[in-house]
Amino acid sequence: MIGAAGGVIGSVRVVFRGFGTLLNVITILVGTGLGVLLGHRLPSRTRDVVTDAIGLVTLLIAAFAAYAVRDPALVGLVGPNAPMLIVLASLVVGGVIGSLLRLELRLEGLGHRLQARLAGRAASPERRLFVEGFVAASLLFCVGPLTVLGSISDGLGRGSEQLALKATLDGITSVAFAASFGWGVAAAALTVLVVQGGLTVVGALVGTFLSTGQVSALTATGGLLLVGVALRLLRVRQLPVGDLLPALALAPLFTALVSSWG
Repeated sequence: MIGAAGGVIGSVRVVFRGFGTLLNVITILVGTGLGVLLGHRLPSRTRDVVTDAIGLVTLLIAAFAAYAVRDPALVGLVGPNAPMLIVLASLVVGGVIGSLLRLELRLEGLGHRLQARLAGRAASPERRLFVEGFVAASLLFCVGPLTVLGSISDGLGRGSEQLALKATLDGITSVAFAASFGWGVAAAALTVLVVQGGLTVVGALVGTFLSTGQVSALTATGGLLLVGVALRLLRVRQLPVGDLLPALALAPLFTALVSSWG
């Protein structure tokens, strides 16, 4: 019976890859509805407390993800000392590449340009407000590191915890945004569905040719990026996590290189 139950659970996990994105879409729609109804009644202090709580939970999830650096599959592939060095090299080299490419600034600049263009073409104040809400919410919900980390993790079959965290944060943000922009925020759910759904598919495809050890290296590196996300949520420091995103691609590559040298 236990074995059968385990098989059922395993199959459900496979069937529901992408559940995190679906949950994210639902929370945005619900949050927008609440925001339109509640308006500005939610105190800013209450929103700050909830965001702090989410930041603390992000640290917990980051710790579990980063512990993948001790995964026996990774240690067996590259040795007991190499995993830490692989993660370090991935973050350093990835950070250099990302900063030289100015990924964080480019993402922010793209958002500002899109918002200016679309809002500028709006014919009426109502349409302008709708478009501004749609663009601002789409960028906020899709540009962040949790979008990439959570979607890839979901696609790899590592679970939807990160996207569930993001869904909670986006739902709360939707309440505040919808109070100002109205139903345009709800339209951003379509953007989330397309972007995160696509990244989940990428994660599923990547998982077909990456070894378990390489996936563990990617997961551990992503865990440290989540620490950066948590520090931003807690308003400790605005780390340029976007500049560090290339580390996610480098971690499996460096793992393969070290393994081949061994």
